[in-house]
Amino acid sequence: MREFRSIIRCTFGAILFAAGTLALAQQPMARDLQFPAEPVAFSAIDRPQMALFKPAGAGPFPALVLVHQCGGLGTRKPNESMLTWAKEAVARGYVALLIDSLGPRGVDTVCYGPKGGLVFARGVRDALQAAEHLQRFDFVDKKRIAVAGYSWGAMVSVLASSARWSGNALPGVRFAAAVAFYPGCFTIRPPTAAAYEIVQPDIDRPLLVLAGGQDTETPAEECVAKLGEAKASGAPVEWHVYPQATHCWDCRNLDGFSKTDVRGNSVTYRYSMDYTTDSLQRMFQFLDRAMPSRP
Repeated sequence: MREFRSIIRCTFGAILFAAGTLALAQQPMARDLQFPAEPVAFSAIDRPQMALFKPAGAGPFPALVLVHQCGGLGTRKPNESMLTWAKEAVARGYVALLIDSLGPRGVDTVCYGPKGGLVFARGVRDALQAAEHLQRFDFVDKKRIAVAGYSWGAMVSVLASSARWSGNALPGVRFAAAVAFYPGCFTIRPPTAAAYEIVQPDIDRPLLVLAGGQDTETPAEECVAKLGEAKASGAPVEWHVYPQATHCWDCRNLDGFSKTDVRGNSVTYRYSMDYTTDSLQRMFQFLDRAMPSRP
């Protein structure tokens, strides 16, 4: 019976795997981004924007691609949380490339579905092209480039951990590790393409998922169940659930914000300094393990 169940899981996984590959091929995608040619100082910008930041010195430094939530870096209300994460990365000796998948394409939000060709496959390609861009700089350690994503960006990070999704999005470029803050792990059902899973069966890069126990937008239990299956199959995944955390616990500017999400769930965000501080520590401890410095 156990062997039979294993066969069923493998077969079902292969079907979803193929469906995900088909979805990649079927979905029209937005044009490529233009990434910053030079690093800038934090003092040189007055609001979150696509930018490259680096620590003082020649390096080479490990690098982190930061991928925002479904609302982007903010048009009406600046997404200060993403700029804070970039500052924290640089303070710990990382180059940080904060990307903006929405603004340059004239897209205001993808919280209620794709717009302007900004599908998840496009997000994965954006992140990998950002990594490819970082490899051009002498101050970047080309073997130690990771991605950290938040909500929509977290789902991009999980997909980028898949060998097949990365290979289809940008052959020859991979992240050394990935971190995903409060991702949705539900099945994606595009109107004109095959359904696919965010947690793919071929995750082969170290992946850390951080989730909130009170998150009604991207419930932690959906991720834990699927990540558990992936881990049992040998995927290098780990996770941590903050029991009282809501979605977007690091978003100080959205504390108290309420909405009805794309799946009809009632959602309220609560900022938590404690969870933000702890998740900050967990992320960089994980990255230090996953991408150890070389002598």
